[in-house]
Amino acid sequence: MPDARLTTPSFLVLGIIDKLGEASPYDVKGEAARTVAPFWSMPHAQVYAQCDRLVEAGLLSEVRQSGGRNRRLMKLTAAGKAALEEWLTDPAFVPVEARERGILKLWFGARPEALAPVQLTEHHHTLANYEELAETVGDALTRGSARRWSSGSVMSG
Repeated sequence: MPDARLTTPSFLVLGIIDKLGEASPYDVKGEAARTVAPFWSMPHAQVYAQCDRLVEAGLLSEVRQSGGRNRRLMKLTAAGKAALEEWLTDPAFVPVEARERGILKLWFGARPEALAPVQLTEHHHTLANYEELAETVGDALTRGSARRWSSGSVMSG
């Protein structure tokens, strides 16, 4: 197996295909938009590139559907399942990269009283979106993610 150098986007693709059982890159992109987009963005082109890399690395198997659009359907291989499971159980902490324009402005001398009202409004809007997502996801959660949501630890783990 070639050196895959798996990244978080790699695991996003593996996780979605594992959840769906089998999927085309188009299916992965649609499922990502429907489920994880509020907290993890991934450009569509990156989905296709990751799928190609993961097939080449032996972590996904690929079958082309005959006729029609000749869609590529992918499934996790045993190595793909093992890699995903290892990642899911890895407790290593990766710090969040904070790229917040308002903080950068404050660093260079912006006035907090000018920035804070807008920031607060936007944070309330984001919180409302997350709360709506939590209420509407329902059956879309896998068993493992449903336990994390119900225990309140989804943001920390």
